[in-house]
Amino acid sequence: MTRWKTALSAMRPELEALFQHLHTHPEISWQEYDTTRYLAERLTDWGFRVRRFETCTGLTADWGPDTGPTVALRTDIDALWQVVDGEWQANHSCGHDGHMTVVTGALRLLQQAFPTSPVRIRAIYQPAEETGEGARQMVELGALDDVVFLFGVHLRPKEELSSGQFSACIRNGGAIQIDGRITGTAAHGARPHLGVNAIEAAIAGWQAVQTLHFPPMIPHSVKITRLEGGGQSTNIIPDTAQFSFDLRAETNELLDQLVHQVESRVRQACAMMGAEVEFHRGSRVMAAQVDDTARRLLAEAIVDCFGEAALVPEVVTPGAEDFHYYTALRPDVKATMLGLGCNLTPGLHHPKMHFDRECLLDGAEILAEAAARAARMLGMERVSPDHSASGA
Repeated sequence: MTRWKTALSAMRPELEALFQHLHTHPEISWQEYDTTRYLAERLTDWGFRVRRFETCTGLTADWGPDTGPTVALRTDIDALWQVVDGEWQANHSCGHDGHMTVVTGALRLLQQAFPTSPVRIRAIYQPAEETGEGARQMVELGALDDVVFLFGVHLRPKEELSSGQFSACIRNGGAIQIDGRITGTAAHGARPHLGVNAIEAAIAGWQAVQTLHFPPMIPHSVKITRLEGGGQSTNIIPDTAQFSFDLRAETNELLDQLVHQVESRVRQACAMMGAEVEFHRGSRVMAAQVDDTARRLLAEAIVDCFGEAALVPEVVTPGAEDFHYYTALRPDVKATMLGLGCNLTPGLHHPKMHFDRECLLDGAEILAEAAARAARMLGMERVSPDHSASGA
């Protein structure tokens, strides 16, 4: 039994209640009003210094000094909007309710272990992860000021990690969505030579994109995810079409190349047909930039809490996570994400996604241990097992 388990067992009922409330009150990106209020009230009651923001949802909770080197834990707080049992609704099918529970549990453990901490410990409750906008906003609002170490967490599907398996690093890829609008020339369906068919131009653009080739050693993909054109009158050569591309790459450098080449090929193909195209780039999510020291501390925490067999190699996934915007904007921050095995099925973003909730306690224990190790590296004295377990 590690030094965290006694305290974690005592707070199990409050963490279960926290998860149940968050799970049954999901809110979509930038609309996490009740989630923010509920978390702020609970964290204030527990004695944390809570900061809310006038311009957006989300909050931070601090323990320890008001200033100075900071060890931070980050969780996302938004839900997805999807069809569940035939109805559109907000739904925590990406596990953010679980992430909030893990980070809150770790924060509570650290509070009990270090009642007088010389190093500030912070939890960042970030909105709008699903839109890829929340991390940037948190940085602009100062949530990362003085942060030296930053640890995140994400539940992993069973095909990657089973319950009892943990990774000290998640190598998410970068991603961006590009929308385009093609303008041609309308004409009578009987006289196509007098018009420029915007749908045909869009198809030509997609065919041109398929001829692009990039280094096969670096995972990447380009998909067309939307194509619309024309109207109700189907005897008209359509003069407008709209499309969307989903671009992903394991490195930020390759993603930059993808964006440039895709737009260039589509523009050239449309010009050859006499059409014009306008592009709009959606929110970009950065590829992972993992710090070796943070990853080592998290790996040591996994082994300390659950043994060598529990630590598995890093998870490499094309899925995007805007956690990595923190290190893109603040490259000096030492960051990594915990991959938390929890027998998650059928998969992330599935409306019926479910997982072993017992594993949330495992995640809280690991993050608390990793943050404690990082804090000691920044000057915190080691606390005895008896002291930390009792919460004295």
